[in-house]
Amino acid sequence: MNFKIKRKLPLLGSGLLGFLLATALMASYAFSSNQNVYRILKEKVNVLNQIITYVNHFYFDDVDLEKVMDGAFHGLMEELDPHSTYIPAKDQENIDELFRGNFQGIGIEFDILQGYITVISPIPDSPSDHVGLQSGDKIISINDEDAYKITKDEVFKKLRGKKGSSVDLSIQRIGVTKPFDVTIIRDDIPIYSVAAASMIDDSTGYIFLRRFSATTDTEVKKALNRLDELGMKRLVFDLRGNSGGFLEQAAAISNLFITTPDTLVFTKGKIRESNQVFMANPSKGRNDFSLIVLINRGSASASEIVAGAVQDLDRGLVVGETSFGKGLVQRQLPLEGGSALRVTIARYYTPTGRLIQRPYEDGKDHAYYRELYDKNREAKMDSLKELRPKYFTKSGRIVYGGGGITPDIYLPFKNKLTRDTQKVIRSAKRPIFNFGSNYASSHSKEIGIGDAQSFKKNWTVSSDVFNSFYEYLSTDSIDVSLDSLLVDLPYIQNRIKAEISSVAFGKDESSAIRIQTDNQVMDALEFFKEADAFLHSSH
Repeated sequence: MNFKIKRKLPLLGSGLLGFLLATALMASYAFSSNQNVYRILKEKVNVLNQIITYVNHFYFDDVDLEKVMDGAFHGLMEELDPHSTYIPAKDQENIDELFRGNFQGIGIEFDILQGYITVISPIPDSPSDHVGLQSGDKIISINDEDAYKITKDEVFKKLRGKKGSSVDLSIQRIGVTKPFDVTIIRDDIPIYSVAAASMIDDSTGYIFLRRFSATTDTEVKKALNRLDELGMKRLVFDLRGNSGGFLEQAAAISNLFITTPDTLVFTKGKIRESNQVFMANPSKGRNDFSLIVLINRGSASASEIVAGAVQDLDRGLVVGETSFGKGLVQRQLPLEGGSALRVTIARYYTPTGRLIQRPYEDGKDHAYYRELYDKNREAKMDSLKELRPKYFTKSGRIVYGGGGITPDIYLPFKNKLTRDTQKVIRSAKRPIFNFGSNYASSHSKEIGIGDAQSFKKNWTVSSDVFNSFYEYLSTDSIDVSLDSLLVDLPYIQNRIKAEISSVAFGKDESSAIRIQTDNQVMDALEFFKEADAFLHSSH
């Protein structure tokens, strides 16, 4: 037996002991209802012990038993459903951060560009924001150690740390000849659920929600208050690509739009505590603005709960593409060593009683996810509508269960760009960001720092600015055809303007510009008359 395997076997043994103890507890609990459970578990654990012994003794090469056992745990969970999963300890911390809503560090969104940590944006009210870091700043050293060609994993290790600890950075700024030093005191850094909140026009607000974390309810309320101050009379609530999060937060966000004492969502499971009903508190809801909820095939779970509540209770119009179709509720259970088990404990149902979970076959997760990318997915689902269970909304409209939230208005995403434009947009070198950062720094008077509305309405990407950008591409070694880019000129101009706005005015103002070329958002505006009808009927 080689040393590597010897070293890992004691850890594995303790893990098996814990597994056996848990198995015995589960078996004793289930024994009264199913006397075969204990026998099956005992037999399978014995087989598992045999497999490990044989692999350890006979396998010709070194075996990373930790990796092997993680694979076995993954396989076990895959046999349940596509959303029950085993989470190794190394992945658990990042997941916890996303849904807890914060971590401790300096607070920057960054990328590695030209070998250096480049600030894409300082997070508002973070230590980096307080010391004045700007988009485009390059961090060239950390605690007097050269940071050139650093990896992203190393960045996390060096820049994150306990609240109150300090880190010394050397910064190279666009337009500044010499680098300068700055000391940043680490603090709690929020991870925002609301990616953008801005006005599309004088009366239409727009909120883009990334996820449902512990802070989502507070963030959305704050965004709505800000849009109210800007004159919002109607709202596009964008849940595209939002894969979900906390069930309680989904109910809370749904409640923001509902002013009647109706059921928002309910769950049913095997154990008593997994059966829940979330009722709307009318005093927390609003019906003083028209509402369009935007979804696509990436909108899942908590996103579908919100869209389903709005649709079933006739509060607003759901527009876009049929959503993911995840009607299962998971609970995360901690395991020894920092890993975790995410196991499905219930199904959830929209107010009308719809289960929107798509069909799946145990162990065939690949096919389950691949279906989302079928080009004719909407046509297939539409052709099967008559086979799906029908339900009736509060006002008597027909809606469908058994496979995602079907939008009231089907509105596909259209973005046919040339290969060269895609090459520029998707380049890891982020040429539009780099160009925008440089331009914003060297043309601050022209842009009009401090007057975002004037920039949005009046400033345009002239032919001279576009030509400068094309010349910049060659300095970044991005070889593309000018004629090909000109085919998508309005789109590229929009992206350049949005990046300049991001540096000069922040992510919300950048979003207000970027969505002007988003056909789903802009075309959705045409359906506010239908959305208004729901609003009037709810008074």
